Amino acid sequence: MESFSLILAIVVVTALAFDFTNGFHDTANAMATTISTGALKPKIAVAMSAALNLVGAFLSVEVANTISKGLVDETGIRPEVIFAALVGAILWNLLTWLVGLPSSSSHALMGGLIGATVASAGFGAVHADALVTKVLLPAVAAPIVAGLAAMLATRFSYGIGDKAESEATRKGYRAGQIASAGLVSLAHGTNDAQKTMGIITLALIAGGAIAPGSNPPTWVILSAGLAIALGTYIGGWRIIRTMGKGLTDLEPRQGFAAQTSAATAILASAHLGFSLSTTHVVSGSVMGAGLGRKGGVVRWSTATRMVVAWVLTLPAAALVGAGAESVTDLGDWGTALVAVFLVAASAAIWKISRREVVDHTDVVTGTEEPAGVVTTAIAAVIPPPTAAVAEQSALAFPQQAAGPAQPAASVPAPATPPAATV
Repeated sequence: MESFSLILAIVVVTALAFDFTNGFHDTANAMATTISTGALKPKIAVAMSAALNLVGAFLSVEVANTISKGLVDETGIRPEVIFAALVGAILWNLLTWLVGLPSSSSHALMGGLIGATVASAGFGAVHADALVTKVLLPAVAAPIVAGLAAMLATRFSYGIGDKAESEATRKGYRAGQIASAGLVSLAHGTNDAQKTMGIITLALIAGGAIAPGSNPPTWVILSAGLAIALGTYIGGWRIIRTMGKGLTDLEPRQGFAAQTSAATAILASAHLGFSLSTTHVVSGSVMGAGLGRKGGVVRWSTATRMVVAWVLTLPAAALVGAGAESVTDLGDWGTALVAVFLVAASAAIWKISRREVVDHTDVVTGTEEPAGVVTTAIAAVIPPPTAAVAEQSALAFPQQAAGPAQPAASVPAPATPPAATV
């Protein structure tokens, strides 16, 4: 039976709070494309995703072991270090949610853990080989692999289905998209809920509650699964809108290809113990599916903002985690000060979010952006099918299709000269 100190209880509660933010921050990974294509209604989609996240939490503990045993030296790590790491991860999740950017909750957690560990025990306490092989390399490779797979799958589906497009075909792809969205939700629970399991297990080891090298206790698995499921059900509508409409416009067969590719990559990585970012995988597959349809548009300005957020996630969370650890190192009053700061900052972010409320009623509306240079170049070298040239060009480039006559149409016609009436 584990013995709990006050600081250990605070760490566990804070870890579950992070798990909750992970849930609503990453709901878009599973359900954004399903909602945007109309395959499922928003509320039904998040409820389904929440249930499958809970189931997925029980499928494996490999990723949890990567966090608790492989990333940092668990000997000499105090519970306060883990608390400081969670502060950095939670604040980064909330900031990126506020601006609607699909950043990685996983990398926020690991960045916070690395920063707090370095501040406490030095760089030698971080296992560089595990960081590179199980975190950084998958972070770069996963979105590329998933994107290429989704692009090829999309082109294949359009290639075999161009002559058989019908309402029955669309319904079939919608059904497939719902099934693949379920797989992504299951994979998300298997991968992301385990990260919280791993961080709680590391805290229990650091606090002397369980022996070093232990697997996550059953109550840890259950509580982490419930926290991420509840967060998922709340729905991170801001990020769902960005992922579903802000990045590209998807048809059902594209959504099916994107989600199937993403689910395959996430489940495979969870089996291998890679602490993969589901956000990176799903974003890559969505962009790949957008490029896979001839004439499809990827809004590269949105994609660029996402990539910038990805690059900043690890160092930003690490800096906050290191700063929080420096304060907690001052004693109990320092830990209390960090806790007050976390609550106050979270409340401030929530209050700012109320200025522009995004919920399930307007989640499918997005700001249209013109096609970028890259999309235009791709469309120029990959001609669309002959029978659909005009239609797909109009869909992909509405401003170009309208031509120079469009702005002229907004200018009132000159008045008829008086002499014409004589």
